[in-house]
Amino acid sequence: MNPNFEHLRQITRRSFLARAGQFSLGAIALATLGGKSRAGDLAALNPLAPRRPQFAPKAKRVIYLHMSGGPPHLDLFDYKPELVKWNDKPCPDEYLKNRRFAFTSGVPKLMGTPHQFAQYGKSGIWMSDAIPNLQKVADELCVIKSMNTDQFNHTPAELLLFTGSPRSGRPSLGSWVTYGLGTENENLPGFVVLISSGVQPSAGPSAWGSGFLPSVFQGVQCRSKGDPVLYVSNPPGMDREMRRRTLDVLRDLNEAQEHELGHPETATRIAQYELAYRMQVSVPEVMDISREPKEVIERYGAEPGKPSFANNCLLARRLIEKDVRFVQLFDWGWDFHGTRDDEDIRDGLTKKCATMDKPVAALIQELRERGLLDETLVVWGGEFGRTPFREGRTAGSKILGRDHYPDCFTMFLAGAGVKQGTVYGETDELGFSITRDKVGIHDLQATILNLLGFDHERLTYRFQGRDFRLTDIEGQVVKDILS
Repeated sequence: MNPNFEHLRQITRRSFLARAGQFSLGAIALATLGGKSRAGDLAALNPLAPRRPQFAPKAKRVIYLHMSGGPPHLDLFDYKPELVKWNDKPCPDEYLKNRRFAFTSGVPKLMGTPHQFAQYGKSGIWMSDAIPNLQKVADELCVIKSMNTDQFNHTPAELLLFTGSPRSGRPSLGSWVTYGLGTENENLPGFVVLISSGVQPSAGPSAWGSGFLPSVFQGVQCRSKGDPVLYVSNPPGMDREMRRRTLDVLRDLNEAQEHELGHPETATRIAQYELAYRMQVSVPEVMDISREPKEVIERYGAEPGKPSFANNCLLARRLIEKDVRFVQLFDWGWDFHGTRDDEDIRDGLTKKCATMDKPVAALIQELRERGLLDETLVVWGGEFGRTPFREGRTAGSKILGRDHYPDCFTMFLAGAGVKQGTVYGETDELGFSITRDKVGIHDLQATILNLLGFDHERLTYRFQGRDFRLTDIEGQVVKDILS
């Protein structure tokens, strides 16, 4: 920073009022609270305290299931009989002209799904044989076949999906939700992240980061094996009583600094230290799925002590029961290019779906049975879809794979405020473009916030001189899918 500019900034009226100690505007405001202790004042400033939404919500909490890599929607939900008829024929030029693809050039061959499709539930939703358990909950789902994004590589597509921008630095969806609503459980984070298949999403921690929001709103990554949260345990030689005394001293020092400077990150730091102390008892208990009845563990296909997506689905239900506001699951391995045997959309997809299909269906069923689904929004999907043709690099291979495809893909929602047994949107007969009811990424975000009781245009945070929001300058609530 220019030193002359910094000097001028320090002598402004705003800077003086912020640095004026007991005479600062923050201190004066606190003094008007009327006889409360300093600890009481800081409690009133707890950044994670429960807050009311802007209007009556239909959902109180969210479980977001992200299939990192982009699931092949044409082999799962979006059945295209015409594409099957044209299988292995050259792709018509009209679909390729002036188009770019991640790994395909020239004239690829069309590829109809090798999976068998049928209609399920009273609603008659088309689903493939790769997801037999989700077929059983078809009437709980709202399947959106007309999702669209403008990003065709993983990292920017995931950033756009979770932060509203393809570039890093913005707050994530879960951070916006906890910023707007706070948390109803003082002993657990308001926003929890669980990762399976051994790999973080391409967007990395930015997918659950707080960006320019106070850091207390970022997601807390928990692990289903070993120490649930890194560094939450006491270090060697320190017992719980000593930890308490240490935190008390840190709190006093931070309170003094907050009293002098009024910086929002100081209140955040105090809240985080105290939450970490309470989490030492609460987190190991809620993360221990071995406490569940045997039949419940088997229903999910979970294995206590072994990290898996099934374990994380069961954990999501346990966390929601404890009033965690936003639970986000990331599962790597949905990038079906066909460059390896496990990326083949025949057996490879069936095997991958087996790790997802059973626990997701069990999660939806259990939420319904326990009376939680009416207040919980479940979101399932990837960052984009897959092409209706074979991936260029594997055109001569025996392995079948598809390239990245942003123009249209499928997601589903279930639970609070969403129409059950519904299909929204359509794509053309070959699956190249949306023909009805396009849903953009910002539209999805606006709809999720609406279900939680927020007008996405009014949930804002001022940063660098302007008001930012999750949906940037776009987004329309998809009202036709709301119950």
